Amino acid sequence: MQSYEKLLLENKAWAKEKIEDDPQYFDRLSHLQTPEFLWIGCSDSRVPANEITNTQPGEIFVHRNVANLVIHTDVNLLSVLDYAVTHLKVKHVIVCGHYGCGGIKAAMTNHDYKQVLNMWLRNIKDVYRLNRQELEQIQDEEHKFDRLVELNVQEQVKHLANTSIIQRAWKNEQRPDLHGWVYGLKDGIINPVFEMKAGTHIDPLYEYDDL
Repeated sequence: MQSYEKLLLENKAWAKEKIEDDPQYFDRLSHLQTPEFLWIGCSDSRVPANEITNTQPGEIFVHRNVANLVIHTDVNLLSVLDYAVTHLKVKHVIVCGHYGCGGIKAAMTNHDYKQVLNMWLRNIKDVYRLNRQELEQIQDEEHKFDRLVELNVQEQVKHLANTSIIQRAWKNEQRPDLHGWVYGLKDGIINPVFEMKAGTHIDPLYEYDDL
């Protein structure tokens, strides 16, 4: 049996078990999506949003990419953000990174990962540059790595606040709150590292005055 065929078999077993436990389970899901949360997480297979927060399908709207970046030219990310904030009316947007992130570690090197990855990782290098003074005072490399993970999450939350999508929702509906979290692969615990409440003042350079 091929490995992908095992996934299909497991899917059938899972669906059968769900229906046995609750015959209306899939009918409810097919007619309802009212999540309170948008989760912007890392693509790493060890950090599944629903599992580590013990939530059910339908409770969290999810977008994932390498190193949980919020890039102002990423139409994929921005379309998810717009849909979640403008149409689903989420109350919270969470950027969740994780200690041990391969994308962060790669960005800390000078290795050539070829064109596409180099462009993506450059966004993390920018976070390092902005926080160079703090990071280069940290002697322990593992500690420095962990701190860059936290600083990257913080910077991505700020990027969210700089979007017209978030600012418009803040102005008109006083939501959503923005959260920066880091998940620990070694202990399974989420560490909140940064937060911006709806309406938080940001650098005037990024504020829109005609929303």
